[in-house]
Amino acid sequence: MNSHSISVNVGRAKNIRKTLIWQRHKNLSGQFIPSAVIQAKRLFDIAAAGVGLLLVLPLFPFIALAIRLESRGPVFFKQLRIGQALPDRTDVFMMIKFRTMAQDAEKQSGPTLAQKNDVRITRVGKFLRKTRLDELPQFINVLRGDMSLIGPRPERPSFCRRLEQQIPYFTDRTYGVKPGITGLSQVHQGYDECLDDVKNKLGYDLSYSLSLTSVANWLKADIGIVFATIKVMVLGRGQ
Repeated sequence: MNSHSISVNVGRAKNIRKTLIWQRHKNLSGQFIPSAVIQAKRLFDIAAAGVGLLLVLPLFPFIALAIRLESRGPVFFKQLRIGQALPDRTDVFMMIKFRTMAQDAEKQSGPTLAQKNDVRITRVGKFLRKTRLDELPQFINVLRGDMSLIGPRPERPSFCRRLEQQIPYFTDRTYGVKPGITGLSQVHQGYDECLDDVKNKLGYDLSYSLSLTSVANWLKADIGIVFATIKVMVLGRGQ
């Protein structure tokens, strides 16, 4: 990605944020998303996550066995993540995934962004990431109300504090929007490997927020993201 494209994306993110701020002031509660969209999105999350979990549960024993055969440690990986940002607080929750890295991968390095050919990622973990199968346990987070099927990628608190200092308005990406298992930034960009990736992601996340201004726009956006996610999984384009 060249410097010109980065500056364009950051500029676009700032313009989107101005629109979001204007929309916030239209509603004293600070919620710019219509209640009809919130309710419809939550009902869709419950129905789709419930059906999805039932369909993929038969895969869990095989994935668990593959993880345990390759490396020691738990099958599931739990980590504190930033949830929905509200006018008076920002929620946090414990996200659940299949473990894709060696046990205690960050014990020496500390919190670090994943990189291409990351030595911490196991062979099974690499396959799970490419096919996005490592995300399947997050259906549980969706049913709990921590996440949505579609939304910004949930960020780690330690990263979020650091990124907010380097990227203005970064925390606004989850204002009124729950983080998602998949989303615009996830299907178009994948995992963040550097600060420039994070800047680019901000534009995608705020763009998705603007699609939640009506039920029709939300449906159109989410259907497109669902098909894009399926394509990423089938072609193994995840990271």
